[in-house]
Amino acid sequence: MVVYHEARVARFAGDCQAVRQRQQILGNERHHTRTHVSSGGHAMERKHLLAAELFAYSFANYEDHLGIGNLRFEQRMPDEALLLERAEDEGWSDAQVVAASEVPAAEVGDVRRRFRRARAVVDAPDAAAAFRAGVRFSIEDAIADGLMDEPAVDRLVTQVCYRAADLAFLLDREAKALSDYSTALRAEPNDEPA
Repeated sequence: MVVYHEARVARFAGDCQAVRQRQQILGNERHHTRTHVSSGGHAMERKHLLAAELFAYSFANYEDHLGIGNLRFEQRMPDEALLLERAEDEGWSDAQVVAASEVPAAEVGDVRRRFRRARAVVDAPDAAAAFRAGVRFSIEDAIADGLMDEPAVDRLVTQVCYRAADLAFLLDREAKALSDYSTALRAEPNDEPA
């Protein structure tokens, strides 16, 4: 699975001109503004959830980086996610995405696929649907990477545990208990919604 590495993120961390360019492209538009406020008082907006999914951070870990002046987490990664969202919504070509972002041409297809997955998780109708989508994506990636030995199974188990941690975060955000989604979590693919 190709993931943004720390070096990739750090490459544009200090590039103020790229940040200003992304802000110009984004303008003042902000999509949905659902927020989660932790016990520490930091707002986790939709754009932060998208960035967490896109850049492979757990929601709780990402939230820990907010409210401490970390521009990479508070501005740069969310702006990149919103730029990719705009590209998807407006049907930009890969070349347009490369020109307007820090995404290398060789990675643009994978980054766009990861963004679509991130949006599927973040915009799921509820925490259970987000969890199911995230687990599915983790399993698909594990199969694509070759789920053939014990270390590969261990990596998949770790990914499912991260998805469980994100589920707990979303349940807290919705002020729901896991038992509220018991039926949804046990649903078979062809079951009718309850």
